[in-house]
Amino acid sequence: MLARLKRTGALWLLLLPMLLWIGLLFVLPHIKLFLLSFQDRYTGAFTLKNYATFFTSPLYRGVFIHTVEYSILTTLVTLAIAFPAAFVVTKVLSERAKALVVIAIILPYWVSELIQAFTWMVIFRETGILSYTLRALGITRHNIEFLYHNWTVMVGLVYTSLLFMVIPILNSLETLDDSLIEASYDLGGDFWSTMKEIIIPHSMPGIMVGSIMVFMLVLGNYVTVTLLGGKNSLWFTENIYNQFIVRFNQNQGAAFSVILLTFSVLFVWALLKITKQDLSEAM
Repeated sequence: MLARLKRTGALWLLLLPMLLWIGLLFVLPHIKLFLLSFQDRYTGAFTLKNYATFFTSPLYRGVFIHTVEYSILTTLVTLAIAFPAAFVVTKVLSERAKALVVIAIILPYWVSELIQAFTWMVIFRETGILSYTLRALGITRHNIEFLYHNWTVMVGLVYTSLLFMVIPILNSLETLDDSLIEASYDLGGDFWSTMKEIIIPHSMPGIMVGSIMVFMLVLGNYVTVTLLGGKNSLWFTENIYNQFIVRFNQNQGAAFSVILLTFSVLFVWALLKITKQDLSEAM
């Protein structure tokens, strides 16, 4: 059937809506963004000044490095939570319990990221649930403001990203034959050697897919970072927002956007090379 569609040209007709969607909403805006980044704000002439502003400013570079560091750390924390959870769901729980746990994981994502961030604000604010609980238990006498700290931002980012790490790992572990794990134990292997030699290598494609998605989502996050971090969040996307919306400097904002996009692509490429994973295999 596929060959017939190719011969008649109907395949391209079926793909046309998707190609138009990608072209109009992804390719063309990125081309425009790239061109804007090399134009002067006032004259429109070719310039490298927008990029020079980033590389010569300790403030912008510092915020960028901070964003990358916490994006990597958030990805690692998310992986540390998601992998054991996915393993228990696929290899320990019954089918009924597995379905209930998966539903419980997915259910919070039926609401928007904005609502999730507001929920964390209710928990972490000075008069919030966490502060009230600590006072009720006698741990502290005064209200404590937990908002606007780096760790608070990380908690919110891990929560909003967890699903995108769990599901790919679940899919990878589902294809792992339990007899391989049993054979490892029969041959004298313990839990850690089995995990190192069999389970982790088999689930590596899922780990890579989840890590890539989480890293990209966290690196480009704006809502959660702004609400939970406030003015102390120091996230690079806030600099991009300020250039576009506050200062009306689209050219500088475009340059920052291109820098962030280029870095994320190069980082993912390097990650795949280091781990010797093929992108087509991982996806």
